[in-house]
Amino acid sequence: MGKGRLEAFSDGVIAIIITIMVLELKVPHGADLAALLPLTPVLLSYVLSFIYVGIYWNNHHHLLHTVKQVSGATLWANLHLLFWLSLIPFVTGWMGENHWQPLPVALYGGVLLMCAIAYTLLTLSLLKTHGRDSLLAQALGRDRKGKASLAIYVCALPLAFVHVWLAIALYMVVALIWLVPDRRIESRLQDESH
Repeated sequence: MGKGRLEAFSDGVIAIIITIMVLELKVPHGADLAALLPLTPVLLSYVLSFIYVGIYWNNHHHLLHTVKQVSGATLWANLHLLFWLSLIPFVTGWMGENHWQPLPVALYGGVLLMCAIAYTLLTLSLLKTHGRDSLLAQALGRDRKGKASLAIYVCALPLAFVHVWLAIALYMVVALIWLVPDRRIESRLQDESH
């Protein structure tokens, strides 16, 4: 089956996730900068989560741009990814409202880990449909970025209970790794168009 419906549905869900996150931000009860100070953890949590959701949206777009069709298994794998992404507003709010306490930070990392696993499963489903010689397979190669991200999340989770700021720093490292859209896919798509 074609991929258009999957792309449109995913874009809609991701837009709703971002909307929910921004609606969770509470307006301060003052008109000066001092009124914003208590909201700093909430705002910073929102910024990090917005970047993460944007990264998934961007890379999801690139991933689907390399394929022509999807299978039923791919539809379920995509729903699995969207489920974990839909939990980001909840863990973002909990982490921010509790000023980055260990358990909320660990749960935030757990959701990020599950998003990464779900994205990997989506990729594997697409690879199964299109084969190891497909444009997608060539673009992904050994997927070192994906494997490194999973390893960093696994390290960050227990670290949240020992040193919260190191765990948050590791979440930021993964975000920085993926901030630029996957150039492997972009370069393969350019090669195909020439």
